[in-house]
Amino acid sequence: MCCKMTDGKTCVHLASIITVVLCMCVFALIFQKSEKTMWRKAAGAALLALAVGYFYHTNPELPEQVLQYLSLPHPSTQGDPTLEQVISTAWETLITAPASQWGRVAVGVNACVDVVVSGIGLLQALAVDPGLGRDHEVLHSKEDLKEAFIHYMERGSAAERFFTDKEVFQRIARAAAEYPGAQLYVGGNAALIGQKLATYPQLMVLLCGPVGPKLHEMLDEQIVVPPESLQETDEYHLILEYKAGEQWGATRAPQANRFIFSHDVSNGEMRALEMFVASLDEFQPDLVVLSGLHMMEGQGRQMWEQRLKEAVAAISDVRNAVPVHLELASMTDKDYMNSIMQEQVMPIVTSIGLNEQELLFLSQAGTGPHAELASWGGIPDVGRVSDILLWVLEQHGRSDPESEADLTRIHFHTLAYHVLATVDGHWANQVAAVAAGARVASIQACGLQSIDASKVVLRAPLEFHSSHGEPREKLSLNPTEPVTVWHRGNVTFHLAPVLVCKQPLRTVGLGDAISAEGLVYSEIRPQLPFL
Repeated sequence: MCCKMTDGKTCVHLASIITVVLCMCVFALIFQKSEKTMWRKAAGAALLALAVGYFYHTNPELPEQVLQYLSLPHPSTQGDPTLEQVISTAWETLITAPASQWGRVAVGVNACVDVVVSGIGLLQALAVDPGLGRDHEVLHSKEDLKEAFIHYMERGSAAERFFTDKEVFQRIARAAAEYPGAQLYVGGNAALIGQKLATYPQLMVLLCGPVGPKLHEMLDEQIVVPPESLQETDEYHLILEYKAGEQWGATRAPQANRFIFSHDVSNGEMRALEMFVASLDEFQPDLVVLSGLHMMEGQGRQMWEQRLKEAVAAISDVRNAVPVHLELASMTDKDYMNSIMQEQVMPIVTSIGLNEQELLFLSQAGTGPHAELASWGGIPDVGRVSDILLWVLEQHGRSDPESEADLTRIHFHTLAYHVLATVDGHWANQVAAVAAGARVASIQACGLQSIDASKVVLRAPLEFHSSHGEPREKLSLNPTEPVTVWHRGNVTFHLAPVLVCKQPLRTVGLGDAISAEGLVYSEIRPQLPFL
């Protein structure tokens, strides 16, 4: 019909266009992988044909323009890689083993069995109604539990609290174990880090902590547990998980995370600490990983003040040549955090691992940079994170060569990116270490053996600054070399983006796996003694 309304030359042009479009339809029908996608592409091509016919009368040159456009290569037809694919491929080149690797790693001292359940589902089963959120340093009742859970769920933040009432906790624990879909896992930072390290055959791993029969059964065979660590009953921790977008009452989770609570006196008092340190003489580790200090916070000031002094004395007995990594966790008592940071533990460890909530609380407790922030309010600003990390290494670490502190490395992790901050001259292979930590976060969250680019998304900022104040350097993320490096004084920062799992299967233990992986790929440089 169009040919009757136009001259022969135009008719040829229009026929050419229709022919090309029909070929596109046939191509879509033949080569698309799924029936749904196939008909969507075919319908799109048909709509294109109608659009060409409609606009032809208003632009006689349109046929030639369309033919030229259709002849050009396009990302959708050429299969250009996504940013996620580019970064995932680049990691394979960046992540290389250090020249000198650990052979024996000792890990202690918190270990338990995690009972993982739907947080909202369990609270509903306990006949608890939704309401307003409110933080509690310790939990005394189901009402406290509900309020603290909502408080952190609406922020999408992880947290861990001690439940004071043993009988009420045991009733909740029984309900959790009987809840449909409840799962039992290895729990406790030390045990989780030990499990991750044990996946490397070249490593011998010693784990000290309260290990009951169920936990002992679940541990990797490669893990050595001293007889003194074995006990008749297990310690149980309840992990209330929630998914991104999940809603309870007026509260909607901005991202997937979990709330942890327990009535765990063995770990709460770090009863295995002295035994852990005593076992090091025989085991002779190349690296010591310490965790569980956060568990003491719920035991009361009198107890933790005394126990922290004893912990410092025990850690100080570790021979100087062995680096000590401290894994931090959620805390709420500023006095307790200050004791760890200023007076007690932090100056005598070599490395620490922590997340965004713990980093901000550390600054708030010590009136450091950006302590006025109540929370991050989304993805933490890289410049602010950099400011706090630098402050920790300057005030409590060894950025000053004349300082007596041992702290030279901080591994910071948040959902969208990780940062490794190290004092120059003390660590090597940190590009690989931070990339390895980011990679394992993606893999473990998705429950896969390797990255599937279709199941992850890049949420890290493509541009950011080295500091929130002045002077500051503008930096950008290069997907083909996805570790950004900058310097502030004698501290070097390495940032790696995380490919965030779109539908995470499990969030518990991600921080422990990240720190463990980062340590595996890290190399410490021996320091010459001062003459």
